[in-house]
Amino acid sequence: MKSDVWPMVHAERAALIDDLAGLADEQWRMPSLCGEWTVHEVAAHLVDTALTTRLGFVVALARARFDFDRQNARGVERELGATPRVTLERLRRVAARTSAPPAPLDTRLVEEVVHGEDIRRPLGLAREYPREAVVRALRLQARTSASLGGAKETASRVRLTATDAGVSIGDGPEVSGPALALLLVISGRRTALEELDGPGVAALTSAA
Repeated sequence: MKSDVWPMVHAERAALIDDLAGLADEQWRMPSLCGEWTVHEVAAHLVDTALTTRLGFVVALARARFDFDRQNARGVERELGATPRVTLERLRRVAARTSAPPAPLDTRLVEEVVHGEDIRRPLGLAREYPREAVVRALRLQARTSASLGGAKETASRVRLTATDAGVSIGDGPEVSGPALALLLVISGRRTALEELDGPGVAALTSAA
C-alpha cells in the first residue's frame, strides 16, 4: 500500500475546504463539471468517498445492484447537508481520514484532483496542484478501465505527453499539454480540451 498517498490527499482536502469556506450560497448551487451535480453535491460526494471503507463499499455497491452511478447518487443524498455550511463541516470532520474502497490508493488522488477541478473551474478558482499528485492520478486513469472509473480505453488511442511534467504515456498520435488538462480530458471533462495540442486531440475530442 502506498501510504505516501495520504499526505497528498489530506493536503488536497484541506485546500478545497479553504476554497469552499469563501463561497456565497449561490455559488454552492452552481453546476459543476461533474454531470448534473452542483458544487454542493460534489462536496457531498467527497464526504461520502472520504468515509468509504473496503467493506462499506462492497455492501453499498451490492445494495445499489452493482450500479456505480446509483451508489454514488445514494452517497450524495446521504451526505448532502441541509445547508452548504453543514456539508462543509462534514467535509472538515472527514478530511484526515485514511479509509478507502478496495482499489489502488491513487484513486484517492483522482477523486480529490478531478473533483476539485469540477468545483473550482466553474467558480473561476485556480489551484497549483503538486505535480506528483496530478501525474500519479493521470497514470492511474490511463491504465484503469472505464468500467472501474478509469479511462484506459480513451487513453489507449493516443500518446499523452505532459509538457509540464516530462511524462509520456501510451502510443499513437500525440496529445500534449499540462498534466492536469490531460487528466481532466481523459476523465471526461471537455472544458480542458482547449489546453491541449497535437494530432491526437481529434481522437480525444471524439471520446470526451
